[in-house]
Amino acid sequence: MAPEISVVILCYKEGQRLSSFVNRTANLLERLFIPWEIVLVANYWDNKDDETPKEAKKISTQMSNIKVVSILKQGGMGWDARNGFEKASGKFICLIDGDGQMPPESIIRVYEKIKNDKLDFVTTYRTERGDSILRKVNSYIYNLVFRILFPRIKVKDANSKPKIFTKEIYSKMRLSANDWFLDAEILIQCARMRLKIEEIPVTFNKCISRESFVRIDAIFEFIVNLLRARIKEFFIKDE
Repeated sequence: MAPEISVVILCYKEGQRLSSFVNRTANLLERLFIPWEIVLVANYWDNKDDETPKEAKKISTQMSNIKVVSILKQGGMGWDARNGFEKASGKFICLIDGDGQMPPESIIRVYEKIKNDKLDFVTTYRTERGDSILRKVNSYIYNLVFRILFPRIKVKDANSKPKIFTKEIYSKMRLSANDWFLDAEILIQCARMRLKIEEIPVTFNKCISRESFVRIDAIFEFIVNLLRARIKEFFIKDE
């Protein structure tokens, strides 16, 4: 039987911390009484010491409905997420980070929202943020620029997770982002298809186990990607 939901968990550099998050997620999914699967994306850089692939494979031996994607990285977050999406076989696909900043309980909330309200796509916005000033500033500027360039996309927090969409919708997307821009790329393509999108609040916890992967210059990369996407949309409309 095909899963009702596939939860794609981005696991980069989580190591032994990953087990606790996966167990919490699995316990919550069991309470839904539906077929489910978890896809652990544990891709790695060749020159980095990362025990995450080994830990992910160990976890997968303990539960039959856990898959692992663990290959040499060729990109950042976006590339990892796209690898996970391709492995997912559920009717609904949910994307979340495995560092615990977004609590796994939010997976259940976005699933129930998209299911009960018969939506195409549900995402989240962070009402409480336990992260650094740098990340808060980067996110504020990024979302401000996003709203200016794409005013028809009515979301408060483009790069928040979890996000959930149907497998059918995913099959119509043409995602190519290899970096943090993937979040915005998904929203842009959903808007292009005129899908039913809604956003619900989530608490964003402080990450105490490691430093953030978001660089100080990430905002410039974000803005450049947004400008390129805006120009691309003009050409698409003209076709």
